[in-house]
Amino acid sequence: MTRPDLFDSHLHLTAARFFPDLGEVLERARRRGVGGMVTVASNPEDASDAVALAVGTQGLWATAGLHPHEADRTSASLLAEIERIAAAPEVVAIGETGLDFHYDNAARAAQIENFEAHLGLADRLGLPIVVHSRSAEADTAALVREYGDGVSGVLHCFTGGEALLDAALEADWYVSFSGLITFVAELAGPARAVPADRLLIETDAPYLAPVPRRGRRNEPGFLPHTCERLAELRGMSFDDTAAATTANARRFYGLETLLNGGPSSGTAGGSV
Repeated sequence: MTRPDLFDSHLHLTAARFFPDLGEVLERARRRGVGGMVTVASNPEDASDAVALAVGTQGLWATAGLHPHEADRTSASLLAEIERIAAAPEVVAIGETGLDFHYDNAARAAQIENFEAHLGLADRLGLPIVVHSRSAEADTAALVREYGDGVSGVLHCFTGGEALLDAALEADWYVSFSGLITFVAELAGPARAVPADRLLIETDAPYLAPVPRRGRRNEPGFLPHTCERLAELRGMSFDDTAAATTANARRFYGLETLLNGGPSSGTAGGSV
């Protein structure tokens, strides 16, 4: 019996750490059952590279956005550039955007302005949004509640508490778990609480390698470890967890339309 494909819903294949051996990384991922991936952009330059990579890579899609770490760059012209890139058929979401009050690499007011602009752009373009939130739970939850009725979103690499989780689920958003669930005990409760049709998994590669790969560069081929741990926490089989999270990722990113005659069905997305 053929096992279901896995879908890495969030990673960064354009990161410099992948430059030496990206082809081998992708081949290992395919051998380990990862049939689909979304490479997530941090700024317009990164988004352009992500689109170019997706054009030439089966089963890969891209996003366009400005990370909260770079929110001080937000301007009308930069947002227009993101919107231009988002018109590419390989782009399936806006982001990653959101709030990071842990590092405060950008002013908090600029981060909120940038996040709101991305939410508005996603609403206008009819695309889902990929959200990063760290040490900013109350502000993120407030914006999810404000915009969630009009925009479909995912809280990627979830590390938040009950209030943020409740806001996401009340808005029918998705929640994605990374390799952190293999070694952060506090994430067991949220991983069990998310409805089965709202769960996603990701590597966030090259960051956050899961047990038993901690300390190494993360890569999409390590996704089975996260799937295995999520299945264990939820009392599900590996295959059922893989099938559910892959179906959810395809739904969230609108890939059913693309794979059934949509504009990019012949380029980046034929294998998932």
